[in-house]
Amino acid sequence: MFEKVVIYSPLWLSAIIIPTLCVIFFAPALGGQYLQLFGGVFSFVFSSSLFWFPFLLGYSLWKTWVLYTRSRFLYRLEWILLDIKLPQEITKSPLAMETFFMALRQTGGETTFINRYWEGKLRAHFSFEIVSIEGKVKFIIYTQKRYKGLIESALYAQYPNIEIHEIPDYARSIHFDAKEMDMYVIDYKLGDPDPYPIKTYVDYGLEREIVDEENKVDPLNSIIEFMGSIGANQQCWFQIIIRAHKGEQRKPGTWFGKTDTWKLQAKKEVDKIRKEALPKDADPSVAKFPNPTKGQQERISALERSISKVAFDVGMRSIYMGKKDFFDGTNISAQRSLLRAFASPHLNSFSVTNWLDGYDYPWQDFGGIRKRKEKRDGLEAYKRRSFFYKPEIGKPFVLNVEELATVFHLPGQVSQTPNLARIPSKRSQAPANLPI
Repeated sequence: MFEKVVIYSPLWLSAIIIPTLCVIFFAPALGGQYLQLFGGVFSFVFSSSLFWFPFLLGYSLWKTWVLYTRSRFLYRLEWILLDIKLPQEITKSPLAMETFFMALRQTGGETTFINRYWEGKLRAHFSFEIVSIEGKVKFIIYTQKRYKGLIESALYAQYPNIEIHEIPDYARSIHFDAKEMDMYVIDYKLGDPDPYPIKTYVDYGLEREIVDEENKVDPLNSIIEFMGSIGANQQCWFQIIIRAHKGEQRKPGTWFGKTDTWKLQAKKEVDKIRKEALPKDADPSVAKFPNPTKGQQERISALERSISKVAFDVGMRSIYMGKKDFFDGTNISAQRSLLRAFASPHLNSFSVTNWLDGYDYPWQDFGGIRKRKEKRDGLEAYKRRSFFYKPEIGKPFVLNVEELATVFHLPGQVSQTPNLARIPSKRSQAPANLPI
C-alpha cells in the first residue's frame, strides 16, 4: 500500500528556525530598540531551553516513531481487489448486506500498547467502491488478502448466485497529467451530528424480502444511473472506506478516560430535544414533564434506534475525471448531489467538501499550481484508500450497519442500467445422476 514511508519535519524545528530568520532579516530594519527587545526574548527562550526542549524533542520523536511503525505495518500488508458480478435477479433486501457488514467488524490487532505503538498494528479497514469506467459499472471491494475468505463466505451466505473474482487494481494505471486530463475530487460528510441517521432502506420500505420490483424505490439507483451515464474517455469512482467504530475517544473532563462520543452525543441530543419539549409557561412550583411533538418523538426514536446498531467509522470520496476534450463539467453537479437520495429532512443528510475549495481569487493560486497539487493528492489518496491514517487523514463520521447497507448494497432488477454488468445466466447445481 505504501511505496515509501513519509517522515514529516518536526514541528519544533520550524518553531525555532522561522522566528530566528525573522529576527535576522527584519529586526535590524526596525531599529536598535526592537533588536534589543528581540535579543532579550530569544536570550530567555534559549536559556530556558533545558526545560522545554527535551519535551518538544521527545514529542516530535514519538510522533515520528508512531508514523514510521504504522507506515511499515501498512506497507507489509498484502491488498487485493474483489469484483462482485451480479446475477440477473437479486430478491434479497438490503438487510442481507447489513448482515454482511456485521461480519466485518474487526477490532483486533491493536488491543495492547505493544500492538499499537511498537508493532504499529491497526484495526482492519475496507473500501467498498462503485466504479464507472466509460459507463461500465462495477461493484468492488478492496481488502487485505487474509480477509478474502471471510468476505467471500459472508457474501455467498447472503447472495449465493453472485460471483466474486480477484482483479488488478484499476486505479493504479491512472496518473494525473494536467495537460491531458481534468479531475474533480470530493469528500462527503454528514450535515448534522453523526447520531442522527440518514434516510435508510427501511424508510424506503425495502426491509421486506419480497417487494414488487415495479413499485420498488431503491435510493442506490441514483448512483448507478449516474455512473452508467459516464461517456467515453471518462471515469467516475465512488469510495466508502470503513473500519470498526470503537469507544476510544477521550472522555471530557479527564486525562485518560475513554468514552464513545457517538453514543454520548446521541444522549445529549435526546436530552436537548426533551428540554425543548418542556412547557414554557407552566407553574414553577409544579414538576415539569416533557410533552414532545410528533416530530420530536420521531427524532428521539431515530437517535435511540441508530445507536443500538453496530457502527463503523466511515470516509467517503468520489472522483470524476476525463480527458480534456471529453471532460463534462455538467457531471460535477451530479457528482456533488450523488448522495441526495439518502437525505432525511428532519434527521440527517450528506454534504460535500471539495478538495479545490478556498481558491476564489487568482492570487490565492498563482498559475493553478495549488489546484494541480490538490488533484494529484486526491487521486493518490483514493489509490491508497487512505482516510484514517497517513498520508491522507480525512474527517471520518459514524454510520451504523443499516445506513451502510443503504448506501452500498447489491441492487435487484429495479436497476436496469444496461452498463451494469450482470452474469448472463443463472448458476444452478449439477444433476445428481450424472455419470462419474
